[in-house]
Amino acid sequence: MEKFDLLIIGGGPIGIACGLEAKKKGLSYVIIEKGPIVNSLFNYPVNMQFFSSSERLEIDDIPFISKEAKPKRNEALEYYRRIVTSNQLNIHLFERVLDVEKTSEGFAIISDKSKYFAGHIVVATGFYDLPKLLDVPGEDLPKVSHYYKDPHFYASQKLAVIGASNSAVDAALECWRKGAEVTMIIRGPEVGQRVKYWVRPDILNRIKEGSITAYYNAEVKEITEKEIIFETPEGEQRIENDFVLALTGYMPNFAFLERLGITLSDDTNKFPEYNVDTMETNVPELYLAGVICGGMETHKWFIENSRIHAKIIMDAICTKRSGKTTLK
Repeated sequence: MEKFDLLIIGGGPIGIACGLEAKKKGLSYVIIEKGPIVNSLFNYPVNMQFFSSSERLEIDDIPFISKEAKPKRNEALEYYRRIVTSNQLNIHLFERVLDVEKTSEGFAIISDKSKYFAGHIVVATGFYDLPKLLDVPGEDLPKVSHYYKDPHFYASQKLAVIGASNSAVDAALECWRKGAEVTMIIRGPEVGQRVKYWVRPDILNRIKEGSITAYYNAEVKEITEKEIIFETPEGEQRIENDFVLALTGYMPNFAFLERLGITLSDDTNKFPEYNVDTMETNVPELYLAGVICGGMETHKWFIENSRIHAKIIMDAICTKRSGKTTLK
C-alpha cells in the first residue's frame, strides 16, 4: 500500500492546481484520474471555445498563450498537459477510485489498479461525468447521446437538439453548418441567457430565418427509432428524427460524495457541506475543490474562480500538520 500525505481525486485543472500547490508545500501526494489528463476537457466538443479568456484559465501563474483571447479546447489540452509533464506531477491516469474508508490515521483508498493510504483527501471530480437524464421512454436508444463531439457525424441527418445552453447552441449551429437538418427542443421560453454573448445572436438569427427550427416551452415525452415526440403549448408534436443530442446539463456524482460521508443539503441543490475558509468538509481531513462545491448549481464555480481552492486547502492542511511528520 502506497502512503501519501495527500491523495487528490480528479486530474482536471483544479486537481492539477492542487498537485502543484502540494508539491510547493513539500507534501507527498498523488493525483488519481479515471481518464486522460483533464479528462472532462478532453471530452468537450472538438471545436469548443471557452467563455473565459486564457489568462483567467491559468493556474499557478503559469502563462497560457492562445491564438485568440478566448482559447479553444485543443489549446487548453496543450496547456494543462505541458504543466503536468514539465512539473513532473505525480498523476496516475486511467485509474478509477472504487472505495474510500476513513480510519483513525487517515484514509484507506482502493482503486481498480492499486491501494493507497493518505492523511488527507481532496475531491476535485467536477460535474461532467453524469448527465441530467430526461427520464423518458427511448432515452437509452443508440440514436440518443448526452455528449456531443464532432458535427461531421450528423451531416445530412435529421438531428434533434434538446436544450438551450452553450453546449446545445454550439451543437445546433455546428451541425447545421455541416448539413444537418436541426430542430431545437427548448424547455423554457427562450434560448438561455447564459449562452456566450457572441454566439447567442447567431442562433437567434438562424432560428428567425428558419434555418434551424425551434420549439419553445416544449417537453420531450418519448423517443422512438424513427421519431421524437414532445408536448408544446400548441399540442403534441411528432417529428421524424435520425439522432438526438440531449444536452440538458450534467451534475456531480452525489452518490460518491455520500459514500465518502459528506453531508448534502436536503433541497434540490444538494450543496455539499464544507468550511469556506478551509474547503474541509464535515468529514475531517477531506476537502472539496472546484465546481463540485456548488452541488447542482454547476454554473457557480469555474476554473477561474475556483483555482484559489488549491492554495486554501494546502494552507489548511499545512496548518493542521504543523508539528507533525509526513507519512513515510
